[in-house]
Amino acid sequence: MSTRIEKLRSLLADEAVDCLLVTGETDVRYLSGFTGDSSYLLVSADRCAILTDRRYETQIEAECGGIESFVRGPERTMTQLVAEAVDDFSAATIGLDANDVSWALLEGLRSALPQQTFAATNGLVLKLRQIKEPEEIETIRRAVRIAEQTFQAIRATLRRGQTELEIAHDVEKWIRYFGGEGCGFATIAAIGPNAALPHAQPGERRVGDDPALLLDWGARYNGYTSDLTRMTAIGAPSPEMAEIYPVVLEAQLAAIAAIRPGAELKAVDAAARNVIRDAGFGDYFGHGLGHGIGLQVHESPRMSAITEGTLQAGMVVTVEPGIYLPGKLGVRIEDDVLVTENGHEVLSSLPKGLDDCTVIL
Repeated sequence: MSTRIEKLRSLLADEAVDCLLVTGETDVRYLSGFTGDSSYLLVSADRCAILTDRRYETQIEAECGGIESFVRGPERTMTQLVAEAVDDFSAATIGLDANDVSWALLEGLRSALPQQTFAATNGLVLKLRQIKEPEEIETIRRAVRIAEQTFQAIRATLRRGQTELEIAHDVEKWIRYFGGEGCGFATIAAIGPNAALPHAQPGERRVGDDPALLLDWGARYNGYTSDLTRMTAIGAPSPEMAEIYPVVLEAQLAAIAAIRPGAELKAVDAAARNVIRDAGFGDYFGHGLGHGIGLQVHESPRMSAITEGTLQAGMVVTVEPGIYLPGKLGVRIEDDVLVTENGHEVLSSLPKGLDDCTVIL
């Protein structure tokens, strides 16, 4: 954690602030190791303190050794505690991440600290989180393995009449059975026409109502998440699935092949999008190619047609092109990919050929 804080200080050196008030729970955890909530971190060139309440006094001693603390009781507000810490730091200008701070919080801080100046920063901690350390990569690998074991269990226990909602509940059960903390995000289990909704909510459609089942799920392990999508055909794939599935798979493989350090984010997106467009389905791929994963399921970088920037070694991204035919069917295939020094490594290994999709019940 001290290394991460030092890296943050290097970024702060280019900002016109005396300290940074980190308010995002995920950023606080990344920098300090603290797994609670409702707590901030104040970081300057030579000090770092966690700001929390008395519920967590024992926890911060166990999780945040070496970081000083400011702790409030129930008679004080968080903004009052921030004011105390800022005065103790002798800070005149406080940086706030513009992506995390609400208008209400900003106004509260201005009221509590009328002599201080506040300046917007832009995702300084998120920039650090983009590049995963070896320990983070191994944790994500474990999250991927748990997700894969879960999928295999879901397929083995799939039954006719099972609802989308029941499948989603089973996903969480199996994730916990295989050692995960739970789902990394709300599972998408979508049958038939519901699969045409990229973020479908599981409902009452049943296995057997339509041949196609789309499952988008991820396991959380030690705070980190995986994110995978696979299709299952109950019996023979429908004509629509047989037509578009190979196109989506070709697009995904083309994008994965383009992943390497220095590759432009929009160029990797284009590698998949061009395949789908050339097959005549360009209007039916309406989202970006993928995103980073880590402590959150959606992190930087984002790969889309308009995203600027390049991939760097240590990033872990999803690659998830799709074709969605409204009212009929959607097909998406998703894997988690590590950008390595010389290219890439696909962390997930579940089979994804069209023949691999079929289940006979």
